[in-house]
Amino acid sequence: MSITLSEAESRRVVAGYGVPVSPFVTGTSTDAVVAALVADDTVTYPVVAKLCGRAIAHKTERGLVRLHIADEAMLRSACNDLLAAAQPSDGDVEVLVSTMVDGNRELIAGLADDPQFGLTVMVGIGGILAEAIRDVAFRLVPIAEADAAEMIDDLATQRLLGEFRGEPEVDRQALIDALVALANVGQQETGVRSVDLNPLIIVDGKPVAVDALLEIEDAAGGEAKQ
Repeated sequence: MSITLSEAESRRVVAGYGVPVSPFVTGTSTDAVVAALVADDTVTYPVVAKLCGRAIAHKTERGLVRLHIADEAMLRSACNDLLAAAQPSDGDVEVLVSTMVDGNRELIAGLADDPQFGLTVMVGIGGILAEAIRDVAFRLVPIAEADAAEMIDDLATQRLLGEFRGEPEVDRQALIDALVALANVGQQETGVRSVDLNPLIIVDGKPVAVDALLEIEDAAGGEAKQ
């Protein structure tokens, strides 16, 4: 039996291992969200707001995401709408507010528990081209920096990793560090079944995760180290 942590919980876990995530705050009420944002100068407008909870799997399909929030008035309106959209079946919920991240290139990365080989780490080309290209690379956990570098080199779409549409080439060391940190989540966090970082947006050459979902074994009551 396994459970999927909320996006906020998942972000906290992977960030604790060094996976780069977009700056964010959370709150269970509109006032709490605004206060958290005021207190945290790493989260800056424009922001995105999402309703998240362990039972909410498809935020976009349910209209639980608000983009391009430019000021506090818009944020309060968005939080009120999102909290009002919560359903009893959602259980405990909170609003996650994160800095809007823009980039022309998206990668995907994750962990998966293969029944034959065990835990594997993956990186690939993401975004609208992901399904068409299916350009991914895998390694068994644990990995060293050399393994992560080989994973990046294994990707066929190398042109997307170079200078692209006026943006600098991908910082390979930053991407290597992110993949090693992700693998460490699987190696050191108890009961990991899967991790999904989709997308990893390339910002000024560096990867930034703007969404994260972590699936764990429920043997310990669904708690994860944070």
